Amino acid sequence: MENTIIWQQNNPNPENPTNLNIIRQWWAGLSGQKITWKHRIIPPTGDITQLDWEPQRFDETFDLTTPELRGITLYWRKPDNSQERNITPSKLEFHPQQQQLYIYPQSQKTLIIRIGLPELIFNKIQINNPEIQYTTTGQTPTLIFRDPSQLIEIKISLTSETLQQLKQQLLS
Repeated sequence: MENTIIWQQNNPNPENPTNLNIIRQWWAGLSGQKITWKHRIIPPTGDITQLDWEPQRFDETFDLTTPELRGITLYWRKPDNSQERNITPSKLEFHPQQQQLYIYPQSQKTLIIRIGLPELIFNKIQINNPEIQYTTTGQTPTLIFRDPSQLIEIKISLTSETLQQLKQQLLS
C-alpha cells in the first residue's frame, strides 16, 4: 500500500507541517513540466474513489510555470499567460507513487482537483475468441494470440515469474 501524504488546515497532527513541506517541494519541482489538471464534483457520499478520472471536456494538460506554495496557497502560471493563479486548499492529498496531488479548495467544498504528471495511456486491442499457441523457444516461453478476422497477431514472451503469475491466475 502506498503512503499518502495528507495536509489539512487546522489539523493538530504533529506531521501536518512536515507533510505540507513535502507537498511544497513536490509542487515547486513541477516547474516547466507538463501536468494534467482535472476537476470533479465530489459525490454526495464523499467517496472520491467513485469518481471517473477518464479525460473529460474541461480537463487540461499544460506546462506548469513558477509553481510555488506560499503559506498554504498554491500559486502557478500557464506558459501562455503572465497572470498568476492560485488556490487555497482546506486539504491536500499527495500520492507520491502516482505523482498526483488532490486539492480540496477552501472556497468550493464540493470540488476536488487532481494535478499530476500525464498518465500513461495504453493502446487497447480487443480480440474475441483468438487462436492461441504456446511455444518455448530455447528457454523463453511464448504465448501467441491470433485473430484472423482482424489480421492481428500478439506475441508475448514470458519470464519464469510472469509464467507462474499467469498459471496462478488461470487456476484461481
